[in-house]
Amino acid sequence: MKKYLLVLCAAAALVACGGNAETPAAASAEKPADISANPDYQKGLALVTKSDCLTCHKVNEASTGPSYKDIATKYASADASIVDTLAGKIIKGGSGNWGQIPMTAHPTLSEEDAKAMVKYVLLLK
Repeated sequence: MKKYLLVLCAAAALVACGGNAETPAAASAEKPADISANPDYQKGLALVTKSDCLTCHKVNEASTGPSYKDIATKYASADASIVDTLAGKIIKGGSGNWGQIPMTAHPTLSEEDAKAMVKYVLLLK
């Protein structure tokens, strides 16, 4: 009887000690990927930083315009054509999607740069 009790206690101790162990797959599922290594992130961030975008937009909070995270969340399920659509709004300006305050046009911005900025924002979801 003592042997069974000893084995049962040992088994309980092993289960208790190993109960919180995570498999590598579970650990990676909980931790978001490091997007800062993504070339789209790096190029877009550089363009946003040297533009006037941060006058009206912030990454995590609404300002004059919506936050980048809110934009990324809104368009997370959109197909790839959303990059062209949003790049066009950056260049031409627009209104109505986020309230009454219009998006200022940036006609001197190239389409390629506008798309890079959109790709950066969409990575922030």
